[in-house]
Amino acid sequence: METIRTPRIMQETSKSHLLKSRTLGLVPTMGALHEGHLSLVRRARDENDIITASIFVNPIQFGPGEDFERYPRDIEHDMEKLEKAGVHILFMPDIKAVYPEGFSTNVKVSGISERLCGAFRPGHFDGVATVVCKLFNLVKPTRAYFGQKDFQQTVLVNRMVKDLNLDVDVVTCPTVREDDGLAMSSRNAYLGPEERSAATVICRTLQAVSKMIKAGDVGPADMKKSLETMLKKEPLISELQYAGVYDTRTLEELAEYKKENLLAIALKIGKTRLIDNLIVEL
Repeated sequence: METIRTPRIMQETSKSHLLKSRTLGLVPTMGALHEGHLSLVRRARDENDIITASIFVNPIQFGPGEDFERYPRDIEHDMEKLEKAGVHILFMPDIKAVYPEGFSTNVKVSGISERLCGAFRPGHFDGVATVVCKLFNLVKPTRAYFGQKDFQQTVLVNRMVKDLNLDVDVVTCPTVREDDGLAMSSRNAYLGPEERSAATVICRTLQAVSKMIKAGDVGPADMKKSLETMLKKEPLISELQYAGVYDTRTLEELAEYKKENLLAIALKIGKTRLIDNLIVEL
């Protein structure tokens, strides 16, 4: 596995592969890799000639008081996992290489950025859109792979790709879960034993409400109340940010069900913010 730290070299390396008609798969990450990330790598490996994974903890998507400084970092083990998974190129730039002195450009996807998580993390998705746009320009991927757990991110990136005519296919892959249903996340490492056990309420609630929606007995407004009622029974939830039924394309809250419906939850257990979702098809 080749490790590249300089944006210019990353661009030149990608160009050399493209000139040989090789397809390039990109798996963008912030490190602290788990099975969810590695499932994206395997999907990319099945569908492309050359696989690039990036590790970059992006400072501009963290707000004041968020966990940028303490975000899990384990570069040595991450590199071992990526090499074992068959990654050809690891792109791991430092902050000054991505945002050099005088950097003043920002990518904003209006509307989508302000909904759901965006309402609680102002500026977060501007940071996401900016760094993903830079990665697409540097790596020049044929396909880029993202997990469904961060569903709002996939909607945002798809909108950006369409609006800016970026030449990349965005591939959304299923959420990978622990045996007890908890969606894999690097932030799960923050949870203490009791908090970790309490976190399983998220998946259980999503599954229960999904069955209720498919049964057709209750509309979205009442279903939102059911979601909130189920979640509030868990005493270790310190903050329920949102829980409801949303449009899978616009992320707007639904008044009536559609063919595809997004069930989404964001909450805090202790100080740890967790998100999860399910797509319910009718």
